[in-house]
Order: sequence, then C-alpha cells, then structure tokens
Amino acid sequence: MFAMILTWVGAVLGLALLIAMAAGTFVVDFDDRLQERRRKAKSANPLP
Repeated sequence: MFAMILTWVGAVLGLALLIAMAAGTFVVDFDDRLQERRRKAKSANPLP
C-alpha cells in the first residue's frame, strides 16, 4: 500500500515538473519575441 502511494506521489510530482518546464519554455519564447519586437522598433525609429 505504501509503495502504491509513493508511486502516485511520484507520478503527480513528475507531471507537475513537466508542466512547469513547458510553462517555462513558453515564457522564454514569449520574452524572446518581445525583445525582437523592441529591437525592430528601435532600428525603425533611430533617435537623431
């Protein structure tokens, strides 16, 4: 019984880790796109 509980706890922790990793890659990708947009805006409107 204890082994079954540990198995379920491990499975839930593993799923939580996978979800956190997927969310992290989404945040990094979104941040990269924002930085590209800022770079394009700066190069399109150079200050005199």
